[in-house]
Amino acid sequence: MPTIFTRIINGEIPCHKIAENEQFIAFLDIRPVAEGHTLVVPKKEIDYIFDHDDQTLADMMVFAKTVAKAIEKAIPCLRVGLAVIGLEVPHTHLHLIPLHQAHIDFRHPIQQSPEQLAATAQKIVAQL
Repeated sequence: MPTIFTRIINGEIPCHKIAENEQFIAFLDIRPVAEGHTLVVPKKEIDYIFDHDDQTLADMMVFAKTVAKAIEKAIPCLRVGLAVIGLEVPHTHLHLIPLHQAHIDFRHPIQQSPEQLAATAQKIVAQL
């Protein structure tokens, strides 16, 4: 059974897309811990990040860097943090999160309407 991320990649579930290439897609997290919280997901469904080959890992970080730079320009923050948890969805994904403090608290997502998410996505996409 495909993961929710594979279903997003296949267009079965809508998302607020930020960027996409042949290997990866970036879209807003629907349970963000900060405005601009973006997920970077490889299109190849592999659960554990360290099961990817070295080139894919390198390419994923370069793709994430481009997205993170756009987030920094669009969302006022100290910097964009990177987290890899990998337990909630069995499909590798990177969390790019605008930081306003020295830690990330995943237990307390912020509430954003679909309209707010769409506006945030537009701000970030405009910086790419």
